[in-house]
Amino acid sequence: MSNGVVSSMLFSRHTRRRDFIAGLAGAAAWPLGVRAQQGERMRLIGVLMNLAADDREGRARLAAFQDGLLQLGWIEGRNVRLDIRWGAGDAERFRAYSTELVALAPDLILAASGTAVPPLLRATRSVPIVFVQAADPVGNGYVASLARPGGNATGFTNIEYGMGAKWLEILKQIVPTVTRAAVLRDATDPTGIGQWAGLQSVATSFAIELTPIGVHDANEIVDRVTAFARSPNSALIVTASAPTAVHRELIIGLAARHLLPAVYAYRYHVTSGGLISYGPDTIDPYRRAAGYVDRILKGEKPSELPVQAPTKYELAINLKTAKALGIEVPHGLLARADEVIE
Repeated sequence: MSNGVVSSMLFSRHTRRRDFIAGLAGAAAWPLGVRAQQGERMRLIGVLMNLAADDREGRARLAAFQDGLLQLGWIEGRNVRLDIRWGAGDAERFRAYSTELVALAPDLILAASGTAVPPLLRATRSVPIVFVQAADPVGNGYVASLARPGGNATGFTNIEYGMGAKWLEILKQIVPTVTRAAVLRDATDPTGIGQWAGLQSVATSFAIELTPIGVHDANEIVDRVTAFARSPNSALIVTASAPTAVHRELIIGLAARHLLPAVYAYRYHVTSGGLISYGPDTIDPYRRAAGYVDRILKGEKPSELPVQAPTKYELAINLKTAKALGIEVPHGLLARADEVIE
């Protein structure tokens, strides 16, 4: 047998032996990888939303939170599961759903808006809570301080009570003749009380008389706004709350019917047909909240994560609505707007 034939046979045996060993190594490694993925712990996150399940704004907020989780490696159905409840601005639902979610023994609960926080804190002082769009968390007793929350809750604030001065300023800029404003606010919620007090403290400097209107009952909203609109030089200020979000189509419709200029707390009021709004971005905080959820699930404590303030405020104007009301929006205000709907 020639040396070339022998060398070829030896090379062939060596190649087959190498491939066989490599195959064994791969076969051994593959089950380990599968076992690692299958053994990954499924984490449960309870979510208490403040709007209705069919509300586009609520869905956009939830989608931002889910996208934020995905970007951080939390994949629904693989290593995380969300159990979602929709409060629709109803205090009884918030109480019932808080009890239900805590009973599930979740790893963490996301609380959408300050309205959802008190019933959750009454239900648990151990399950971590990340809140979004909660005003004055220190004054309302959710945390000990903004820098060091100290308990089982932390998160992201939204409205500052000083915002009332900005709403009145914008109202006077857009309709200088206004002397009366109905303030639609949730009188049962500390945030609603704080916003009302903030508006009262500066109303005289703008020569505007304020009238409070509750927002829990749709019939009351219709009756009170209709009666208020009978007087001249009147306008609306629609504060931040779950009920004003839930009833926004009704409120915007009433403003249009009675030709009432209205300033709203959030952009989504204007995209729904409202005249003008000034307030924080309502979507981005949910994406940012995913970062806190990620850190807590990886071992950090909510007591040590500082409460964060809004990073972006938006001025939105609906020129179509302004035209229907016979209002000419000042050029200076248009120039400062983040969004103008034509």
